[in-house]
Amino acid sequence: MRDIIVSLLLLAVMPTCFRKPFVGMLVFSLLAYMRLQDLTWGFARGIRWSFYVAIITFSGFFVSTRERRFMIQDIRSTIMMVLVVLVGLSILKNRGPDPADLPGFVEFTKIVVIALFTTGLVSTRERLRMILWVIALSFAFFGFKSGLVGILTGGQTQIIQGPGGMLNDNNDFALALGMGIPMMVMLGTSERREALRRPLLVCVPLTMITILMTHSRGGFLAMGLGIFVMILRSRNRIAGFVMIGIMGLGGLLAAPSNITERLSSIGEYEEDSSAQARFAAWRVAGVMIQSNPLFGVGFGHFQDNYNIYDPARKDAELQLHGSHVAHNSYLQIWAECGTPTFLLYISLILLSFLDLWSVRALAVRRYHSSWILNYTTMFEASLATFTLGSVFLNRAHFDLFYHWVALILAFTTIARQHMSDPAFYPKVKVGERGVLHAVSGSGFNRRLRRDGFTRRRAGVQT
Repeated sequence: MRDIIVSLLLLAVMPTCFRKPFVGMLVFSLLAYMRLQDLTWGFARGIRWSFYVAIITFSGFFVSTRERRFMIQDIRSTIMMVLVVLVGLSILKNRGPDPADLPGFVEFTKIVVIALFTTGLVSTRERLRMILWVIALSFAFFGFKSGLVGILTGGQTQIIQGPGGMLNDNNDFALALGMGIPMMVMLGTSERREALRRPLLVCVPLTMITILMTHSRGGFLAMGLGIFVMILRSRNRIAGFVMIGIMGLGGLLAAPSNITERLSSIGEYEEDSSAQARFAAWRVAGVMIQSNPLFGVGFGHFQDNYNIYDPARKDAELQLHGSHVAHNSYLQIWAECGTPTFLLYISLILLSFLDLWSVRALAVRRYHSSWILNYTTMFEASLATFTLGSVFLNRAHFDLFYHWVALILAFTTIARQHMSDPAFYPKVKVGERGVLHAVSGSGFNRRLRRDGFTRRRAGVQT
């Protein structure tokens, strides 16, 4: 029955995806992050729904008379396209035209194309809000469901596998949920409708519990950094840190021993075989980089070359543990694809941070821009979560990262347009309408003005 419902729902929405490509983008995002197809058990599970939705959406875009921009012209868009070329060259240089490499390369190309397409379709604030809500609700769904199971079982249940797709691995699942927490907090605190705001905020602590249930120490540390950034950007930092401290202390006291023991092992890395295996993998990655600085060992071939470059092959314990992946996104892309690819990858992260900080600097000088500050904090905290989580996880080609870079580019473009439009932000002298205070973009600010799906007239905060 569930297969029939999901199939009929997706088939019914496909004509709309053709007529309105942005709806297709929303459906594609829902399939990517909520994994509707993986919530079934029968025939619908094996159908390539994302592929069909993508084909229909792109077809609708190219015949549409309303959608004219495929992507935003920006250095980050150029970098992503160059990354595709360099990844292809890394394969050809090391393996030649091997058909076995084609699926991985096509998948990476698809990720980049979808990201570029996102920058073109997300052209208004309303569209930006809708796609962010789709992603946030997708993560909130899994956070709520798994977190509730964790409470009912006393935290004894361990999540060893995510819902599927790019979230299949428990570490990837924890990283994605960690990036989702700032979305839930900032979108929830900005929403004016209680029916939307409260359920989303309720999912935040449950999502934290879910991350703990994955036993991913990297995911836990990344989640902590994202929360730290949100508090740091708030006006009431002391209250925020005190609240998180109380919640953390209470959580540790209430957490079962299997979770506390796992987290306490973070400081015992010298005695932890998993941590030592990571260090060994990092050393092997360093040898690969020194031997192949330009094009690496080939996209997706770190594991194939591990034993060739392993300086500690006689270490029986490490060999038994089987650590043959990089366990570090930065070293992964550097060792597999070479130094130029690595530098471009790092530049995507740095340029995104710089763009967000630039928009924040402009927004804090204006009085009617609370949604911009809120979104800036959200994007910054989520990107910081990914940046730290990538130190411990093998996710250089994580779908969500490239999609997030695209959404940051779309957001900063829209934010600058809004701040330069006098219809949205008219110049008002102090004293003309009373003393106006800049509104901080933090969910911990009680005086934060709500700003949901209801539009306001020009001249009033929007």
